[in-house]
Amino acid sequence: MNSFGRLFRTQIFGESHGDCAGITIDGCPAGLPLTTEDFTADIDRRKPGAKGTTPRVEEDKPIIKSGLFNNKTTGAPITILFENKNTRSQDYEKKREFPRPGHADFVANKKFGGYEDYRGSGHFSGRMTVAIVAAGVIAKKLLNNFGDIKIAASIKEIGGEENIEHGLQKAIEAKDSIGGIVECRTTGIPVGLGEPFFDSLESLISHAVFAIPAIRGIEFGTGFAAAKMFGSQHNDSIENSAGKTTTNHAGGIVGGISNGNEIVFRIAVKPTSSTPKDQQTLNWESGQIETFSVKGRHDLCIALRVPVILEAVTAIVLADCMLAEQKIKRII
Repeated sequence: MNSFGRLFRTQIFGESHGDCAGITIDGCPAGLPLTTEDFTADIDRRKPGAKGTTPRVEEDKPIIKSGLFNNKTTGAPITILFENKNTRSQDYEKKREFPRPGHADFVANKKFGGYEDYRGSGHFSGRMTVAIVAAGVIAKKLLNNFGDIKIAASIKEIGGEENIEHGLQKAIEAKDSIGGIVECRTTGIPVGLGEPFFDSLESLISHAVFAIPAIRGIEFGTGFAAAKMFGSQHNDSIENSAGKTTTNHAGGIVGGISNGNEIVFRIAVKPTSSTPKDQQTLNWESGQIETFSVKGRHDLCIALRVPVILEAVTAIVLADCMLAEQKIKRII
C-alpha cells in the first residue's frame, strides 16, 4: 500500500493540502551522520521556480521527529515531516463537479467512497514526492558509506525534443502541458544485487519508479530497441573477471542481478493531467459531457522535476538490496 522495501522500509503519509507530507524510514542502520542540512541540495532540486514548473513554493524544511540523536541515526524508525503552508484549496472547490481526465479524481472517489481528500489531489499528489526525496537522501548517504556509488538522472527530451526549451515552447504555444523522458545512470554498484524472477533488480526498481506520479513506462539498457537486434548484437561480451563488458545493452542487469556495470534505465513521464486546454469530459453532478479546463497552479511539464525523485527511488531500492546482501551493516 503506502510502504516499500524489505530491510530499508519506507512508509509515506500525508496529503497535498493537509497539514504535512511525510515519511517514516524503518531499518536505517545506526550511527549514520545526519543533519537537516543534508537534505537541502536534493530538496532544492525538486522545488519549483524554473520555467515550466508550478508557482506553488513551499519552504520544505525537513522536521525530523524521531530516529536521530546527537546528529546520528539511532537504528529506530526515522520520521520526517514537511509542512504545507502555501495551499489554495479553493481552486479545487470551484471545479469539484469535474473529475479531471487523466488524474486520480474519479478512481479515488470510487475506491474510497467520496471520503478522499481531493484538495490538490490529496494523497495522490506529486507533492508527496518531497518525502520520497528525503528518504532518497538517507539512502544515498548509506550507499556512499559503502563506496564510490554515483546516481545521476537527467532529462533526455521534452515533448520529443532534445532541446528542452524547444519542447517547453511547444506546450506554451499550444497552451497545454507536455511530457518527457528522464534517464538514470548508476555507477559503483557491485555484482550480485537482486534475485531471479519476482525480486529481480529490474522488478524492484520498476516497482519503486511507478510510485512516482505520472510515470508511464520504463526501459533498461537498450530497452525496446532490443526487439530489433540480433542476439550477437545485443549480447554484452565480458572483458574480465570483474564482469566488465564491452557494451552495456543489458543496462547493468542480467538475469535480474546486477553485473557490476553501469545501471542504465529511462522512464516516460506523461504530460500533466491538469491542463488549461479546453476538454470535453464528464460533469458527474449533471451526468452530462461538458467543456472543462483546469485553472490553478500546476506544472507545465512534470518531467522537469523528476530527475532528483528518480535518483531517490533508485537509491532506496539499492540501499535495501545492499542491506539484504549485508554489503551495508546495521551499525555504520
